[in-house]
Amino acid sequence: MTPPLVSVLLPCRDAERFLPQAIRGLELQTFADFEIVAVNDGSGDGTAAMLDRWAARDGRVRVLHREREGLAAALQAGASLCRGRLLARADADDFAHPRRLEEQVAYLSNHRDVAAVGTHVRYFPHEGVGWGARRYQRWLNSLSRPAELERDIFVECPIAHPTLMLRRAAFDKVGGYRSNDWPEDYDLLLRLHLAGGRLANVPRVRHFWREREDRASRVDSRYAPESFRRCKVHYLRRSALDGRECVGIWGAGRVGKDFARTVLAAGLRLRWFLDIDPRKIGQSIYGVPVLDARVVARHRDAYLLICVGTAGARELIRRQLAAAGFSEPAQFRCLA
Repeated sequence: MTPPLVSVLLPCRDAERFLPQAIRGLELQTFADFEIVAVNDGSGDGTAAMLDRWAARDGRVRVLHREREGLAAALQAGASLCRGRLLARADADDFAHPRRLEEQVAYLSNHRDVAAVGTHVRYFPHEGVGWGARRYQRWLNSLSRPAELERDIFVECPIAHPTLMLRRAAFDKVGGYRSNDWPEDYDLLLRLHLAGGRLANVPRVRHFWREREDRASRVDSRYAPESFRRCKVHYLRRSALDGRECVGIWGAGRVGKDFARTVLAAGLRLRWFLDIDPRKIGQSIYGVPVLDARVVARHRDAYLLICVGTAGARELIRRQLAAAGFSEPAQFRCLA
């Protein structure tokens, strides 16, 4: 039997309440050449039985039942069973637009240089979506072209994990999913990026992302802000900071100080902070001075990390640095 073009990897844990909607979203797909590998990661509710009933009525569905070992291990185990040349992620509590797979397959067919593609997203239910999720949604949905994702890849994860579709060859090349103490999806995308794989998003909302209080990103320490910072610094040391031991940080506020601690813990040295707040300029933080960012052209003796949390500040800083002759990412990277 000829293997399908796409394998949809669907991890499930205690998903009985929402799984029927996720199943319906996959059954309504306009693209037909796919299989589903559903991984039951030690569920304690009716998820296992629901998956088995689905597989009994739909020959495209295969179910792997496992003891609970965590998401990354479940994904890697499921991926080992996938036969498609393209791997697509799905979540058991979300809902896919009917044209999601069709449009992503078309994108990868038309862009042979792209290793992975996501889609734009919309959080739901509306009343449960907080300020942070709305801000992330706006940022994510502003990224479509590979150059945009490459520019912002150290700001946040630029492809929503449940929208991810990637070439199996690229997935295998970087070693698939790994269990770390930081997010498995961001870890995978950063390894793809460092290996030269280009990333993109279909510029339309093709995934509806359920916001809930018990999401792993809210309750699991691997998705805490400190874990993201460690992940970023780890891969910066293997890319922009390779061979460098000293950095400067633009941002002497909370975000900049948080990154400074992570940088120091990773064995790097701080040269200085930059800021525009006159109350901070002239102070000393972690033993280094806070300098005036308005004369940034004078401060070229360290690789610059942009760590600011104020909305709109990142683009203003980029324009100022470009005017001063700085090149991104050769001389600076935005991390927040």
